[in-house]
Amino acid sequence: MTSRDPAFRCSVASGLRDEPVGGTASTVRAFLLVEHPGPWGVDALRDARLPDGLGDAVARAAAAARVRPLLVRRPDRRTHQDGMRVFAAFAHPSRPWLETTVLPDPHQLLDLDLVALGAGRSPGLTPYDGTLLCVCTHGRHDACCAEQGRPVVTALAAGHPEETWEVSHIGGDRFAGNMLVLPQGLYYGRLDPVSSLAVADGLAVGELELDHLRGRSSYAMPVQFAEIALRRQLGETRDDAVRLVSRRAADGVTDAVFTAGGAQWAVQVRTAPGAELVQLTCKATRDNPAPAHELLGILRTG
Repeated sequence: MTSRDPAFRCSVASGLRDEPVGGTASTVRAFLLVEHPGPWGVDALRDARLPDGLGDAVARAAAAARVRPLLVRRPDRRTHQDGMRVFAAFAHPSRPWLETTVLPDPHQLLDLDLVALGAGRSPGLTPYDGTLLCVCTHGRHDACCAEQGRPVVTALAAGHPEETWEVSHIGGDRFAGNMLVLPQGLYYGRLDPVSSLAVADGLAVGELELDHLRGRSSYAMPVQFAEIALRRQLGETRDDAVRLVSRRAADGVTDAVFTAGGAQWAVQVRTAPGAELVQLTCKATRDNPAPAHELLGILRTG
């Protein structure tokens, strides 16, 4: 199949290749979520019909501040009656936080202190003591996101209505259905209605489901892979039980040191492009290698 074949689905092809999901989350710490019921278009902020070129202006300000802007909406498209709901999240690996506000005027987006958010400081919104389950349903960006994401968001909205949002493109279309969990910055992939509820129920009690965990966005992809590998070896699923101490990368090999179970563990991972050229998204016009991680070893060091 080629990228011009309308029947091609990148998530189906990735599943048939049995491509591992671990170590594939986007590396992002600061997120700005802007409520917009749609339509989103191909480029969510640019095509969202925000007034006066506001989408482009927010995108530029966010990029300069190293903040990832995303559009969110409730599955039933209901909106906040007093204005536009906004969330600011910082996915610190051990001290993540989430704030929110409602803006009466969309132009107030440009008044938000995105520089502070990008640096891990409060932009001055109201602390939000909750979790956001953000399911990618951005079908105009990639068909798989809508086809795989909509059944997931429907199931989650029934079981966890206050936490559940649809979100614009978050990366890794071939792993749809995809979910971003904030403020922790956890990415999950290849979800269906049953597995998504298992993930959400586990998160509610501080447990991580590992089979669909793509990684923690505050870490580089090899470190994400290393954390998941260590958790699997130890049988450790408590979110706060494994923490990164240090990491060093050279010549495609990452050495990551974690604390877990009162000990330190050194995990070594080799990352290289896969040998096979594949179509990574439904709309890709050329084939590319997918990064592949190899676990070299896990050693208890103290």
